[in-house]
Amino acid sequence: MIKVCFVCLGNICRSPMAEFIFKDMVKKENLEDKISVCSMATSTEEVGNSMHPGAKSELDKNHIPYTYHQVRVLSQDDYAKYDYFIGMDASNVFHIKRIFGEDKDNKVFKLLNFSESDKDISDPWYTGDFTTTYQDIVVGCKAFLDFLKDENNIN
Repeated sequence: MIKVCFVCLGNICRSPMAEFIFKDMVKKENLEDKISVCSMATSTEEVGNSMHPGAKSELDKNHIPYTYHQVRVLSQDDYAKYDYFIGMDASNVFHIKRIFGEDKDNKVFKLLNFSESDKDISDPWYTGDFTTTYQDIVVGCKAFLDFLKDENNIN
């Protein structure tokens, strides 16, 4: 089982959107028995909160199913539990590596680096633009799923 953890600052917008978008892609490809998915935060500031209403609205608009979500914070112990930690932007990647101390097994990546782009997924908490964030996450998730299928020889 390949274990994937999407990560952003607060775990209320980008990383849960990526979690549920990716889960939907995995389900549509019948790979649920091969890939598990979750999301977490690098910060404790949103602990106890659920997904942002704007993120839920964007998922609803695009017919992406989601379940109840509560913020989880990444800890050093999580490094051994997952195969991939996918940050939404360069700052997330920096903070993921800071939490882990080092990335000796090369598990930490930025989502859009799997696509043909090096840009960050913009944070809709600040921009208010959940649509662009959704679209960028879809691009990154498709490219990441293709990478996983190629890298692990799965169909």
